[in-house]
Amino acid sequence: MTTLKEVLAKKIEEHRKRTTKLLVEHGDVKISEVTIAQAIGGMRGVKSLVTDISYLDPYEGIRFRGYTIQEVMEKLPKPEGKDYPYVEGFLYLLLTGDIPTKEQALEVVEDMRKRSQVPQYVFDMLRALPRDSHPMAMFSAAIVSMQRESVFAKAYSEGKFNKYNSWEYMYEDVLNLLAKLPQIGAFIYRLKYKGDTQIDPDPNLDFGGNFARMMGIDPPYDEVARMYFILHSDHESGNVSAHTTHLVASALSDAYYSLAAGINGLAGPLHGLANQEVLAWIQKFMEKFGGGVPTEEQLKQAVWDTLNSGQVIPGYGHAVLRKTDPRYTAQREYCLKYLPDYPLFQLVSKLYDVVPDILKQHGKAKNPWPNVDAQSGVIQWYYGLTEYDFYTVLFGIGRALGVLSNITWDRALGYPIERPKSVTTDMLEEFAKQAQEAKENGHTA
Repeated sequence: MTTLKEVLAKKIEEHRKRTTKLLVEHGDVKISEVTIAQAIGGMRGVKSLVTDISYLDPYEGIRFRGYTIQEVMEKLPKPEGKDYPYVEGFLYLLLTGDIPTKEQALEVVEDMRKRSQVPQYVFDMLRALPRDSHPMAMFSAAIVSMQRESVFAKAYSEGKFNKYNSWEYMYEDVLNLLAKLPQIGAFIYRLKYKGDTQIDPDPNLDFGGNFARMMGIDPPYDEVARMYFILHSDHESGNVSAHTTHLVASALSDAYYSLAAGINGLAGPLHGLANQEVLAWIQKFMEKFGGGVPTEEQLKQAVWDTLNSGQVIPGYGHAVLRKTDPRYTAQREYCLKYLPDYPLFQLVSKLYDVVPDILKQHGKAKNPWPNVDAQSGVIQWYYGLTEYDFYTVLFGIGRALGVLSNITWDRALGYPIERPKSVTTDMLEEFAKQAQEAKENGHTA
């Protein structure tokens, strides 16, 4: 048994006691009141999911296992001579809550290398699909095609697991699946856009380094990969990809079924397409100025013209955050180091200088600050990855780290099948009527 699995087993035993105590002693404690607007409006703000993997603070941004993004980047072990951590070490943190030592991170690197061989039938299946298939459809198909490899499903069919040991089978599925995602993603990219000229993985490279190699993009793109996958890994449990993965897994579906479902949710325009939409907007914006970087005054006028025409500024605003997204800041720091003179980044940087103040004056934005999507596409474009449709696959590889860690813990704590109670519109109208009558009676009294 690897150190990661041993530490995780101990953490699970400790955590089960906490969950049991909450259910037995405090199960009736209310943590949220649901309104009609929340019931109709996508359950936004309803506190009814539990995860310890990440938490979104309105002012600090996403915290992974209690650590800010800056702390994660500083504390996690890094490959020799690199600025960004091992993705494998980050996975150790997500699963256990502990910062691994360099030796522990390298143990996960080696373990995932052993699990990384993609079955040939996956490549055959992808090559059989029409070449104009969307990359996300191909990615989802590749994931679900490997369901036959599921250790979890086999154990269930053989009656080998119960609620106390099922996490171990899910853990095996999760690591087996995660280890294969870089090659699957790179294979799809080169199949669709590079004439199916594939590049073999290098057993001496880590998760991010191998992905960059198989994509055919030279360093420091390996640093981009490590940074990008970590930043996009998780965002609490309520977003579509995380919630969907959790929901499907709650039916005791294995990691392959569950992640494929989450990836399908991520493919939706309201979830995973924002970065490419922001990039397209930035490029069109620059075209207005003949391909050059506008002056600050020109930029201010153009932003006001955009807002006054009823349009929004893509990449700005967030449903929860009330400050600059730390994921944006992390990417900005990378750009300042590696591509400070790149015109698209210079435009993004100038937008950062002028847009927040304008949005404050405009008065309609709850959060005038940039989010993670405000420049992530610019970085990909700089390194020659100009195929918009593939950007969500990059997102999906990163997001898999968080959602698969979550469903490992779902099984560890024996969370039940998710089944919220629905109401009819007639019932909502009756609730509204009763509330109105109570209000009127209260005023009369």
